[in-house]
Amino acid sequence: MKLLRHGPPGREKPGLVDAEGRLRDLSGVTPHLDLPSLGLAGLAKLRRIAPESLPLVRGTPRLGVPYTGISKFVAIGLNYVDHAAEAGMRVPTEPIVFMKATTCITGPDDTIELPPGSLKTDWEVELGVVIGKTAKRVAEADALSHVAGYCVVNDVSERQWQTERGGTWDKGKGFDSFGPIGPWLVTPDEVADPQALDLWLDVNGEPRQRGSTSKMVFTVAQLIAYVSQCMTLLPGDIIATGTPPGVGMGIKPVPQFLKVGDVVSLGVAGLGTQRQRVVAG
Repeated sequence: MKLLRHGPPGREKPGLVDAEGRLRDLSGVTPHLDLPSLGLAGLAKLRRIAPESLPLVRGTPRLGVPYTGISKFVAIGLNYVDHAAEAGMRVPTEPIVFMKATTCITGPDDTIELPPGSLKTDWEVELGVVIGKTAKRVAEADALSHVAGYCVVNDVSERQWQTERGGTWDKGKGFDSFGPIGPWLVTPDEVADPQALDLWLDVNGEPRQRGSTSKMVFTVAQLIAYVSQCMTLLPGDIIATGTPPGVGMGIKPVPQFLKVGDVVSLGVAGLGTQRQRVVAG
């Protein structure tokens, strides 16, 4: 099941994508796609609905963040060996955990706002993992049972603020518009193996990132188990699981970063695509 929210910012309606790729409206079934309220049981009820019984949504509306109720936006650094190499950093022996501000979250095709004076805003396609039930000190073997679904994330990053202004990665990760999520929340029944998904990202039509979740240092299950030792994960919380090689700071001999007018396109196999234009913040 592919769940989404469509409409203008602040007035999004719930919907889903049917087997033919058509957008269907869920407003008559549930007013909101709020994971703290729905949980895994609510998602199971939605899966029993026949999509063809729902009204079609006409036109091509804006897509928002596919669900509501995100209390934490957790992210993982250097989780691909070849990305660590291009960053000139060691492969971590434990997951590197940082937080993205929830105020950075936007829809999948909303604009990226370049912070004033920014010269090093970068791109990062990632697999997002959405929590469906409370996870506190869970075992790796039980971790995937806590997953509500998967989605595409662009972990947009301002590298100067991230690494050159006193440390603390969070500073470079949480600017407004730096967390596009979506287009859909894809439930686990449609993702046979989260460690077998291809990822890609282009800038202005030029290939930049190509990778596979099979190359992760720490698997999705390992990450959920690890992070749940540090903090209680609640329904709706999302973990961005790291990015493959091809980010702007890794381009040789001269790193390349985003500028006003650039267009970033990205996707994860089976989870949909995003497209963002860079504008002045």
